[in-house]
Amino acid sequence: MAAYETMAFHLETERLVLRPWAESDADAFCALLNERDTETFTVERARAGIVKLLAETESTGFALLPIQRREEGDFIGYCGLIVGRASVDEPEIAYELFRHAHGKGYATEAARAVLGAAVATGRKRLWSTVGSWNGPSLRVLEKLGFTRDHVSQEEGAGEVVWLTRSLP
Repeated sequence: MAAYETMAFHLETERLVLRPWAESDADAFCALLNERDTETFTVERARAGIVKLLAETESTGFALLPIQRREEGDFIGYCGLIVGRASVDEPEIAYELFRHAHGKGYATEAARAVLGAAVATGRKRLWSTVGSWNGPSLRVLEKLGFTRDHVSQEEGAGEVVWLTRSLP
């Protein structure tokens, strides 16, 4: 594995602040996860998820970060880098926002900031995997310069589109 710089864990855009997880995020994180309609999450499970994310950040040097709207100060989702289906050398960019925050450009804005942070780590390529049914997410990635690489079939996820982007 090549040596990479640690990702910046505090990113700011015109409308958003991406910052490290805090235990106080557990309630909002739980509510976000429960919008998925796939299973029911408890606050304890969300808290454990935050602990796991913080541990992964320690080992990888990059992070999935909560997104807050700058003016309102509310948690609207997360965006960042994960190993996911990829690797530490070529991580995945991932994001998820509350439904009420969809369609306002927040995902694109947050992901653009994370792209810049990924470039600063010295990585050469990122991945993203998205369900083929998720047109809005595919459009966000297209705006950020990601291109389709291939499609896979996954149990429980269905058809998954793999996209990639060279950095910088």
